[in-house]
Amino acid sequence: MIKAAPPAKRNVLFIASDDLSNRLRCYGNPVVHSPNFDRLAAAGVRFDRHYCQYPLCNPSRSSLMTGLAPDTTRVYDNRTRFREAIPDTVTLPQLFEKNGYFVARVGKIYHYGNPGQIGTSGLDDPASWQEVVNPAGVDHTKEEPEVTCYTPDRHNLGSTIAFHESEAADAQHTDHMVADAVIAMLDKHRNEPWFLGSGFYKPHCPWIVPSKYFDLYPINRIQAPPFDESEMKIAPEFAYFTRPANWNMTVPQRRDAIRAYFASISFLDAQIGRLLDALNRLDLARHTTFVFWADHGYNLGEHGQWMKQTLFEPAARVPLLIGGAGVEARGQGCPRTTEHIDIYPTVAELCGLQPPAYLHGTSLMPLLKNPNARWDHPAVTQVHPPAARQVRGYSIRTERYRYTFWDEGAKGEEMYDYETDPRELHNLAGHASVAPLKQTLRAKLESITAARGRSSTT
Repeated sequence: MIKAAPPAKRNVLFIASDDLSNRLRCYGNPVVHSPNFDRLAAAGVRFDRHYCQYPLCNPSRSSLMTGLAPDTTRVYDNRTRFREAIPDTVTLPQLFEKNGYFVARVGKIYHYGNPGQIGTSGLDDPASWQEVVNPAGVDHTKEEPEVTCYTPDRHNLGSTIAFHESEAADAQHTDHMVADAVIAMLDKHRNEPWFLGSGFYKPHCPWIVPSKYFDLYPINRIQAPPFDESEMKIAPEFAYFTRPANWNMTVPQRRDAIRAYFASISFLDAQIGRLLDALNRLDLARHTTFVFWADHGYNLGEHGQWMKQTLFEPAARVPLLIGGAGVEARGQGCPRTTEHIDIYPTVAELCGLQPPAYLHGTSLMPLLKNPNARWDHPAVTQVHPPAARQVRGYSIRTERYRYTFWDEGAKGEEMYDYETDPRELHNLAGHASVAPLKQTLRAKLESITAARGRSSTT
């Protein structure tokens, strides 16, 4: 074992994934092979009701890294840079740099196009880092033309259902290179305090990973979510991203796609295992806090929807695992509703740093001590549907309910009770019996979003 000098400050390993839903073994999925996510969960707190601010890469990542909601960052698409609206904001890694840390990232922490901008810095924020590495493996440089594609537009591989069982070795793939570079940084900087962003690209499509990860999933173990065309009428028209439902994929094609998505998760899981092994080998684990997050969730056929950009539970809900140094509760799940903007103040408090006073989130430290502690902070997610950018949807999630309005209710509302309706098949918004509760949720949502920058011209 290589001994590291005990740091005066706590390290942070900040691990991000792209398009990862909660379909992990530690979140109760019996099919997905994810033993290293289980290791993370055993060493920390698993947040079971954690939500992104916006189910799209750039808005979500901009909010998480600044601690500010999309109506303040003014980022609603994958082209806008948050510093256009808030040029002087102090990002999470900047806070650590100002406090004497080495801060660096490998891969995708802020947004850039996946896979088109792999190997570049895309919409990265240069002010946030002292060093960056942008790997590009055979999945991007060689094998994209070989994909099987189940959606019409194969020219935009980042928005297709496309996959390929690669015969290239793990080490030739981008995410393996991400882990390689992070491990090298851990070794080089092991005797100083550091904040390292490890930005993985999977399981974002196209799903190109070594074939051995596909082999983990015999097709007879893969089931597509049940679907009936009537589900496309449950919510207002703006609530749906995928039209026609399931992009007209057959049930066998949907199962193929889910298998490829799961294979990509398992490849990602293997890279996380390599990071954890490196922390132990370098004697850094006892001084390091880890944070694992995904930018948003992912639909795999629920309501006939695929990918993100909806306010349904599979797209808004996100895995979050926080553990290691400074986390008292370990191996426990937290049932409280939390959101991405809570991560910034949490990590700052874990490391004894003073975050900016203007942040919108709330530190999760009480829940890292007692995951069942009293907590009265709902989660808010919003979206501008790509087919109707003039329409806005805002959604509030409590431990039991979700209420959503589209343009302040003028174009529709949704309300679901997850205790009795986990699949969101019964929109209660028009039911007189829940009218008082709906009004309470709506008032709370309007109050929160107004405080976070929502206006009539947003």
